[in-house]
Amino acid sequence: MNTSLTSNYKKLMEKVKNLFIFESASSILHWDMETKMPPKAIKLRSQQLAMLRRIEHKMSTDPEIGKLLDEITRHPEYDDLDTIQKRNLYLIKKQYDEQTKLPEQLVVETAKQQALTIDIWKKAKAAKDYSRFKPELEKLFNLRKKAAEILMDVKKTKTPYDALVDIFEPKMTADTISRVFTELKEGLRSILRKYQAAPKQPDTSILKRRIPIDMQRKIATSLTDFIGYDTKSKEAGGRTDETEHPFTTGYYDDVRITTHYYEDNFTSSIFSILHEGGHALYEQNLNRDWMYQAVGTACSAGLHESQSRYIENIIGRSREFWVHYLPKLKKLTGTILSDIDLDGFVRAINQVKPSKIRIEADEVTYCLHIIIRFNIERDLFANRISIAELPQIWNQSYKEYLGMDIKDDSEGVMQDIHWSSGAFGYFPSYALGNIYSGQILAAMQRDIANWREQISEGNFHNIKQWLTQNVHSHGDLYDPAHLIRKITGEELNVKPYLNYLIKKNSQLYGF
Repeated sequence: MNTSLTSNYKKLMEKVKNLFIFESASSILHWDMETKMPPKAIKLRSQQLAMLRRIEHKMSTDPEIGKLLDEITRHPEYDDLDTIQKRNLYLIKKQYDEQTKLPEQLVVETAKQQALTIDIWKKAKAAKDYSRFKPELEKLFNLRKKAAEILMDVKKTKTPYDALVDIFEPKMTADTISRVFTELKEGLRSILRKYQAAPKQPDTSILKRRIPIDMQRKIATSLTDFIGYDTKSKEAGGRTDETEHPFTTGYYDDVRITTHYYEDNFTSSIFSILHEGGHALYEQNLNRDWMYQAVGTACSAGLHESQSRYIENIIGRSREFWVHYLPKLKKLTGTILSDIDLDGFVRAINQVKPSKIRIEADEVTYCLHIIIRFNIERDLFANRISIAELPQIWNQSYKEYLGMDIKDDSEGVMQDIHWSSGAFGYFPSYALGNIYSGQILAAMQRDIANWREQISEGNFHNIKQWLTQNVHSHGDLYDPAHLIRKITGEELNVKPYLNYLIKKNSQLYGF
């Protein structure tokens, strides 16, 4: 390869490496803000994060990056670059073109407002007072809308909302999501009706037994051990902490998860640990040869959610997992759960029952929570509704979709952290992740026909290796639609996920 081409590519990749290192350091400040930071520090932290975002924006819009991209892509021997190098250049240019269009002041102001809005959200949620949250949310929404209108042009999307969706799920549109979600909604409602008429309804009282927090922390460690997310050894690249809203953050060798413990709802932390652990496995099992490269990141938020939902539900709520793990759970909790019956417990944790809280929702109704949020976001950015109307629209939607009466805004419109952090456009990724997980399951079953038997014997290794080989290791080499096609041999398809739910629930509840 030509010396100048090689030299320029190397210079470009060094700049990108510095950017990834800087971003990974910035993510630790976000983690600290949610876990260890004292309350009084929020104003200082907002300024710190704003300054870091300013520096990051300057780094990502460095004119030298544009110059190197131009020289490399115009070079006569450009076609001699390999697939990975060309993908790196595509992803770097996409990011550069988008970031250079965003005014630095808008980027900095948004970062500062995000920190302030999250802090107010926590206080308003605790006080069950949307009126405290509304002014800060409105400021952040307006900032994100400005960015969306700018990005709409550079991303060549039809609407501002599509520009935000593209951040999390490249080349996905609200029109496609609407079509897919309509099919998904009808399928889920059909399963829900069958479940409600089923003769075998579970006894869920066993899930309300009080488990001390110290015991739950030991359970959490046991679960991370099972999936191979190391938080204990001298070579550990992970840790588990406690926050208001569980999340995962980090990069390759430092990937951290959080959970929330409730004494009278011990399964909440069990499934949040498995969920966030799924995210962590994705991050830690990306191709190490691609570390510090654009291609060495996750494909999309939807693929990320497919991995968390896969570990949480397809593995964690399977009967086979509890054949293996229930004896361990009983041992860790002394006499509290000693009388629990395996099949009764499995039916209880798979109960299908409309609820108010998304993160506590069962597999069948979960996506209905997401569809509500997607509809609200789409209409909000299309100027069909306002920030002031969100509680009313939220409550009406929950009544229509789930038959739920929302008591207050803490269990309603303020239950999630996403809007307070400015992550508009992220919510569809959860439902897309569920759909992807169904397709990935169908593909894995072809390769590991006895995976259920392996899980019941406590063997997660082969499944983890399959996911690493077929999902994690591809990083961002392909757009999500391409990667799903490569893994499963088909386009985005709701049916495998619905079939999984129908088969599982008909076996558990006799419909």
